[in-house]
Amino acid sequence: MQAWRAFLRAHAVLTRNLEGDLLREHELPLPSYDVLVQLVESPERKLRMTELADAVMLSRSGLTRLVDRLEREGLVVREACLTDGRGLYAVLTDAGYARLREASGTHLRGIQRWFAARLGSDDVAALQRILGRLLEEPGQPSVLSA
Repeated sequence: MQAWRAFLRAHAVLTRNLEGDLLREHELPLPSYDVLVQLVESPERKLRMTELADAVMLSRSGLTRLVDRLEREGLVVREACLTDGRGLYAVLTDAGYARLREASGTHLRGIQRWFAARLGSDDVAALQRILGRLLEEPGQPSVLSA
């Protein structure tokens, strides 16, 4: 039980610190940053809303509210799916790409400061192995094995 609690606390502290950096320097919450990253890494810088919700681990309604905010800020636009009249894409705008580029250095420095600098290479290898095991689906290879 102690390991579980330590895991939860570490996750909460790390995400709070990373989000604090992004908010302080860019007024960009961590979930918004995550959406922008998912979009920039997608073909044509767009994803169907359902795929994006899965990628950022938000409910569909939670993602809709987040994309509403990002759209008001001009960072994302919605685009109708041509093959499915009910489907919508979230599309990264040029302003969203610029904002992501501005914030990415801050985020990477935060990862270095709050996470990587505190772990040795053996720690990182062990953590990757353990997290990969926790994320495995029975009968499937680890999602972190690569």
